[in-house]
Amino acid sequence: MVNLDVNGKSVVITGGSRGLGLHCAEVYVLNGAKRVVITSRKEDQCMKAVQYLKDLSTTANPEVEIDFIAADLSTDEGAKRLKSEYQQRYGDRLNILVANAGATWGANFEDHSRKAIDKVLGLNVAGVFQTIQLFGEFLEKAGTPKDPSRVLIMSSVAGLTTSFPAGGTYGYLASKAAVSHLGKTLAVELGPRNITVNVLAPGFFPTKMSNGLLDVVGDQMVKNNPRRRLGEKEDIQYLVLYLSSSLSNYVNGAVIPLDGGSHLVGLPKL
Repeated sequence: MVNLDVNGKSVVITGGSRGLGLHCAEVYVLNGAKRVVITSRKEDQCMKAVQYLKDLSTTANPEVEIDFIAADLSTDEGAKRLKSEYQQRYGDRLNILVANAGATWGANFEDHSRKAIDKVLGLNVAGVFQTIQLFGEFLEKAGTPKDPSRVLIMSSVAGLTTSFPAGGTYGYLASKAAVSHLGKTLAVELGPRNITVNVLAPGFFPTKMSNGLLDVVGDQMVKNNPRRRLGEKEDIQYLVLYLSSSLSNYVNGAVIPLDGGSHLVGLPKL
């Protein structure tokens, strides 16, 4: 019998109030999680997302606890606040951490500022590392040899190919290559502590962050994609559920492109 679920698990999802993060939260709610906590900078967006998830859970998983902690993970104070608030409310155990929070910025090569690079790397790399570091002890307490805790890092195919339609997003491109390698490094570091670390590298999914670019080259992206489409919500959800379930206990250090194979054939330039 195959058990593709996360029954009884406690989950934290950074950047969980919209886009891919909210898709992740949804699949956990619908597949048996005990607790799903999302975090984002904006409290009003968190509240809206929590209500949406509670409405979903009414019939599928009425016992699930859904909550949020507003925090800015680009800062040391924000990351530490997230850990402190979680510990005060729920104790010192966590089964699954999805490091999804991220940002982007675009400008041409001549005008792209150091400040913009620092801001993107601060959240997309330093923020990811610090969040995993801070929750490491909670994940270790919850993990066992037969059922390790999970860290899922949301990277991008942007970190795998130079044909990505960058539009001057130099910090974003560098950050996604960095967190993909960080995930492999942490998989080796944390594996003996009964924590697996895997990296998702999505291609283009319609989200608030990507919609502007899709308006410009979306049709060409579909044409170039071997699957002749963009990513859909279920694509990310099924992979997240697999990597969080007992079926993936031996998967560790993987960087998984989720783009229909588009990174293999190249992406349209702007």
